[in-house]
Amino acid sequence: MTAEASRRLTSYEELGAHRHLVVSERLRLRRRELGLTQKEVVSRLRRIGVATTNKALSSLEHGAGLDVGKLPEIARALECSLTYLVGLTDDPTSWEPDYEHWPGRRRTVPRPAAARAAPSGVPRILGPLG
Repeated sequence: MTAEASRRLTSYEELGAHRHLVVSERLRLRRRELGLTQKEVVSRLRRIGVATTNKALSSLEHGAGLDVGKLPEIARALECSLTYLVGLTDDPTSWEPDYEHWPGRRRTVPRPAAARAAPSGVPRILGPLG
């Protein structure tokens, strides 16, 4: 492995660790923004078919036991997008990255906020439909 490849690996590993911390922080932040207790989030998750516990949710919020397979359901329970949870946007309702959070990418013409947001009452957690 070349020195340059080793540097890229380190920075990618650092990016992965950073995103892991961002997800944990965003879970806790969003839950608090919504005024929900961990127990209420667990109840929401159970209603959509994800069996979990308060202890497991607490672990997620503290950076342990992150299961990316559950992120779409967690985003739904927290009324936000996956893009928000992984730190690619600061807008909980936007599925599109804020390009300054995406390394090496810049958007030349920003989309209006209305175009990024999901229609009223419909959470857009994965991206645009159709």
